[in-house]
Amino acid sequence: EFRRVLFRSMSQNREQWGSRVGFILAASGSAIGLGNLWKFPYITWHNNGGAFVIVYLIAVILIGWPIMTAEILIGRKSQKNPVLAFDELGGSNWSLIGWLGVLTGLVILGYYAVIAGWTITSFISCMNWSMNGYTAPEEGAFGEFIGNGKLQLLLSFIFLALTAGVISKGIKKGIERATKILMPILFLIIVYMVIMALGLPGRNEAFSFIFSPDFSNLPPSGILEAVGHAFFTLSLGMGAMITYGSYMDKKESIFKNAALVVILDTVLAIAACVIMYTIIFSVPSVKDSISGSTVGMLFITLPNLLYTEIPFGTILAPVFYILVGFAALSSTISLLEVIVSLLIDKMKMSRQKATLIGAGTTYVISIFCALSLGAVDALSSFSIFGPGKEGVLSTLDHLASNWMLPVGGLFITIFVGWFMDQKIIQDEVGKFNDDGSVNFTYNMFKFFIRFIAPVAILAVIISVIFGKDFS
Repeated sequence: EFRRVLFRSMSQNREQWGSRVGFILAASGSAIGLGNLWKFPYITWHNNGGAFVIVYLIAVILIGWPIMTAEILIGRKSQKNPVLAFDELGGSNWSLIGWLGVLTGLVILGYYAVIAGWTITSFISCMNWSMNGYTAPEEGAFGEFIGNGKLQLLLSFIFLALTAGVISKGIKKGIERATKILMPILFLIIVYMVIMALGLPGRNEAFSFIFSPDFSNLPPSGILEAVGHAFFTLSLGMGAMITYGSYMDKKESIFKNAALVVILDTVLAIAACVIMYTIIFSVPSVKDSISGSTVGMLFITLPNLLYTEIPFGTILAPVFYILVGFAALSSTISLLEVIVSLLIDKMKMSRQKATLIGAGTTYVISIFCALSLGAVDALSSFSIFGPGKEGVLSTLDHLASNWMLPVGGLFITIFVGWFMDQKIIQDEVGKFNDDGSVNFTYNMFKFFIRFIAPVAILAVIISVIFGKDFS
């Protein structure tokens, strides 16, 4: 009883979002990241477009939206970080799921900061090429770049420092203020690039590829990949939405806010496909030369296309990498806030101290990841998951994407669907309409979170056991 009284006292002093727009932009920023701008176009391309997009959209509705709703619900009810949220609502045993979420966020941020740092040099290179003329990098230049340990350490440090600077200012003055600047600019850049893309000759082929489904062209593995990406792309299973939900006003509609975040994330992913594929279909010779990796497509293939084949590429290239950098920063902010929130709530640290410790701990992980791309042989050859996953960065990516995220997500669906006090769920999301009838959205959510989402995630986990890789 004392613990619950203490929790309620802490909740009353918890900072909240200044507005509904603030939450939606921050949560959208968390969901919208490098996965939208490079991974979704890449896996859609390799799964032959249209039919894959349809399956993905269905998966977002059946899996992404209910889990997003569940995480926000947990956070807002408890007004706590993931660990204390599960402890309060389910007991100490369930707090292990909160710890898994925080650890997952820490691991992902550790290697994500390294990759996010590449956007800095990409933007600088594009500015140089736009002003002084494009010179194609020598073959193997990207390998030399990522193998430069000192440079990788510097870039990841800069990105984490920018992230920590935002987090240290708090919710309203830090995260909300930053995302109110970053996200509108990000959306404007996307709109600008889509408009520019529509002026290219390959627009009709691109739209046909994306929006004309032919299920005979969808490989069986594509269905599972669509389900997997629908879960991974929304920042679910890592504590971010629970943490952001803990700052939400009690008057806000969880259903509507979760839906808006999912819609914005999905629209941006589709827009990224429109941009990428219009460029690809406008240059017929490039189809066979698309890099065999998501990283290569974004950092090797695309810059060369923009400067050598695409009209106005000298403008589009630097603008595009501003977009990529902003998307990465909005995601690293949410990941670091999960760690900082735990330190503030559980260890009673000041926000500045918690931010310093959280960012410092993350940077230690980033050091190992940054040096595992060729700079240090022992770290670069490190492998526990077999061939093709060598290096600390690849190992952590595989661990988080294939095991930590889906396992955490599965237990969240089980907890909210079957073990959480149903009265709490009814009160938080609103079971009844004004006329006393049961809210259809409530019934839909209950069915999805109890049956559809856990079965789908379990299928993902089983596929990983049999060798599927979602990293």
